Amino acid sequence: MNEVPSLTAITEELVAELAHLQAGPPVAFIYRPLEYASAVHHELVRRFGVHPRRYMLVGMNPGPWGMAQTGVPFGAVSKVRDWLGLTAPIDRPSREHPKRPVLGFDCQREEVSGRRLWSWAQQTYGTPESFFESFWVTNYCPLLFLDEKGRNVTPDKLAKRDRERILPPCDRALALTAQALSIQKIVAIGVWAEQRVRIACAHLPLEIGRILHPSPASPAANRGWATIATRQLRDLGVELPPEHP
Repeated sequence: MNEVPSLTAITEELVAELAHLQAGPPVAFIYRPLEYASAVHHELVRRFGVHPRRYMLVGMNPGPWGMAQTGVPFGAVSKVRDWLGLTAPIDRPSREHPKRPVLGFDCQREEVSGRRLWSWAQQTYGTPESFFESFWVTNYCPLLFLDEKGRNVTPDKLAKRDRERILPPCDRALALTAQALSIQKIVAIGVWAEQRVRIACAHLPLEIGRILHPSPASPAANRGWATIATRQLRDLGVELPPEHP
């Protein structure tokens, strides 16, 4: 049986496979945070990604005010800097949309989804070390796609030819990440992410489930996402610390 590569090696291979990928309409800009924010991502992996754990949360792809700014999945600036304690230098994409600049830790706007997810982790586990004993967090696709007006183009909205080019390397990287961390249960964040997880990891002996996406575009998420996510995780059999009174 071949040895499973490290998370760093998996990331480097995925970056190399997607480095020259271009996409047609509706995509006009591609941001590659695993390249220009690689120092932060490597620090995340070095500090928190070196041991097995039971669960992995999987999102779709970076948001313009989250991972695109910090290199961390769902990476709202304040949570990455102040709770995770990651402060490595961040460069900028070679081409930026003027409405979606990468300002790194100087960015004053935060991804609501990321703030909700990492606030839940902080409130539930207290410290990053405690959270990462049980969980890893990743995105299925590491690329941010924007149209000419700076609007987010999610991977499911790419032209079929472009989408089919990103799926194989992303499928492979996700499955290898699950193996590298000895994941027992993957919890997808959103419907499309669950679809890809079930395809990418069909050959692995692990469980797969889904929770509500924390996006503010979801009316349900705006009615107390943390409470809903906690209930859904427990229903999936995820062991969480006792709830505080």
